[in-house]
Amino acid sequence: MIKLQVIGNLGKDCVTNTVNGKNVINFNVAHTEKFKDSQGNQKDKTIWVECAYWTDRTGIAPYLKKGTQVYAEGTPEVRTYAKNDGTTGTSLTLRVASVQLLGSKGTGDYSGISSPETSTQTTASAPSRNIPAPSDITEPIDDLPF
Repeated sequence: MIKLQVIGNLGKDCVTNTVNGKNVINFNVAHTEKFKDSQGNQKDKTIWVECAYWTDRTGIAPYLKKGTQVYAEGTPEVRTYAKNDGTTGTSLTLRVASVQLLGSKGTGDYSGISSPETSTQTTASAPSRNIPAPSDITEPIDDLPF
């Protein structure tokens, strides 16, 4: 079994389609790594991953907007296609098993909203904002339940 995990930002809003009576949510994720070349210059390398999430739980789709940071995992596939200039191109595709929203540029935090295919329920609302900060917790740290 090969499993691919990707964390990155959506390049555009997702598209929900129905194919042969099944729902699929298509989106793409960009992951950018920063590195220094042999001369010490800062460089960026971006890898785009096309994602297909086959699910009946489409409640997460309205949250999959351009710029949103997501974590997606599933089975990778490498696809080849003919480019307009006649050469062959390749793309990395992910058949998504689960997706989790991590946040969005400039708008609220979506952490905690996830949509794993094996889950019995999909959370589609933002988490409660009544979560205490670590400095606000007054319980003793050594009082563990095990």
